[in-house]
Amino acid sequence: MKPLEPIDHSALKVNQLLIIILLLIAFIFSVPVLVALVSGLMLGGSLLWKRPAFGWVYHRVLKPLGWVKPDAIPDHREPHLFAQGVGGTFLAASALTLFSGFSGVGWILSWIVIALAALNVFGGFCLGCAMYYWFNRFGIPGFTQSPPAGTLPGFRPRKES
Repeated sequence: MKPLEPIDHSALKVNQLLIIILLLIAFIFSVPVLVALVSGLMLGGSLLWKRPAFGWVYHRVLKPLGWVKPDAIPDHREPHLFAQGVGGTFLAASALTLFSGFSGVGWILSWIVIALAALNVFGGFCLGCAMYYWFNRFGIPGFTQSPPAGTLPGFRPRKES
């Protein structure tokens, strides 16, 4: 198991808020290509760049302007990347169904991602992170991290005093 590293939870929240906003715009204006774009960025962030898909907005715009303050907490990066990958996969399925003419199913899949991102931003619970930690508990290969001490799977770790 790797040691905890400082994870900027402000970058994660900005990422989730932008996902919510972009998916709401896609739904309101019926723009399936925006769903596909968000999916691609989320999957790229998880699989290629190993960072939040929209972390650049936080690091290059919001943080330098002082609009959002850093919130580094000792945590594991892997569960967050896994959660983003799960969301990106749901959105890929959403985009495919939207482009195939099954708009009801496609928008339901997008709304699942919106709801879970909102639960994370406003409730402090990440279902994808919880799944990662549960897979670790079941001994599934590739899921090597356990929740930080004193943290329930999927909940935001507490800052050390």
